[in-house]
Amino acid sequence: MVDLSRRAFFRGRPRPKSELRPPWALAEGDFIDACTRCNDCVAACPTHILIAGDGGYPSVEFREGECTFCGDCVAVCQPNALHRTEDQPAWPYKAIVSEDCLPRQGVECRVCGDFCDARAIRFPPRLGGSPLPEITSERCTGCGACVAPCPTLAMTVKLPPAG
Repeated sequence: MVDLSRRAFFRGRPRPKSELRPPWALAEGDFIDACTRCNDCVAACPTHILIAGDGGYPSVEFREGECTFCGDCVAVCQPNALHRTEDQPAWPYKAIVSEDCLPRQGVECRVCGDFCDARAIRFPPRLGGSPLPEITSERCTGCGACVAPCPTLAMTVKLPPAG
């Protein structure tokens, strides 16, 4: 098994950041063991959100678009590093709003909610300021549609905080 933190250490870099793997990826260690870095999944992605990440392993980058969960990446994965079973969610990731969000700075903005097809982002009224976005975790698919249009890059998709 490839130890990414050891490899990064010998390259003089800090530990690699936690990368988002394509939908239906195996657990990280199993994924790294199974993935051949052929990047067939990268080529198959119709929304172009899959890129060759650290070490050439496929990673998700939402700067260009969103995941439609079409399954094209899974269909072309010959080593089965991406494996979909019935009723299995694509991944556990959810949208997270950072402190850089414009409404937190007193500026009206609802762009993320406009792009959320799942309607997981709502803006309840707030006394004395712009409505702040609230993400309904149960509705959020982690598709990333809210990430690219955010003018301050305040939206990210990652594992939600525990608790």
